[in-house]
Amino acid sequence: MKSYQIAVVDDDAQILEIVEAYLHKEGYRTIMLSTAEAAWELWKDDPPDMWILDIMLPGMNGFELCRQIRKEAEVPIVMISARDEEVDRILGIELGGDDYLTKPFSPRELVARVNRLFHRLSSIRQAQENATSSQSEQTVIEVGELRLILGERRVFWHGEEVEMTLKEFKLLQTLSEQPNRSFTRDELLTLIWGDNYYGYDRAIDDLVKRLRRKIKQLPVDTVWGHGYRLRTERTGP
Repeated sequence: MKSYQIAVVDDDAQILEIVEAYLHKEGYRTIMLSTAEAAWELWKDDPPDMWILDIMLPGMNGFELCRQIRKEAEVPIVMISARDEEVDRILGIELGGDDYLTKPFSPRELVARVNRLFHRLSSIRQAQENATSSQSEQTVIEVGELRLILGERRVFWHGEEVEMTLKEFKLLQTLSEQPNRSFTRDELLTLIWGDNYYGYDRAIDDLVKRLRRKIKQLPVDTVWGHGYRLRTERTGP
């Protein structure tokens, strides 16, 4: 079984010490850092399997570091902060965080959430491998002007390629595989993040917003009080 490496970024030495002890007890390897700048250098040289980021850091803050990391990869990110404002939690999720904990937090709860994220990641990767294997002869989905190449995780709109994160692609794939079907938010959360998701309950709304920003005329309809569907565009009667 792989021993995952986790980078923890916080300028509070006591928090670093406590978190490191609990993660080591669980069998994880750790790298403890006090600035976002040092973390970014680590990311370029030896990226870890997960990040735990404090928001209030000297210099570059945790939000900006999260944004930079998310541009590069879909590695799990847990945000921690002494700030309990809803706007901070929403911003952390919108920038790509997978979970958010408010200080003071229980180290055991943090470890539980870390375990859950790794379990979810493993399940998603296995499902993707199974799906890729079973779809080896049909790796392209086309809905109107939208084209997805599943094995390569590429998206094209009107022939132009659009860059997608892993979660954005997974949402688009899920909707495209059953066009015109209305999915509930809970269904989409489970399909994209896995079972037992208990993070930010509007994560799907944020993903849809990101898709709509990237593809302006994307025919994803909001089904009020329910969820979302990808509408099949028709040119004839």
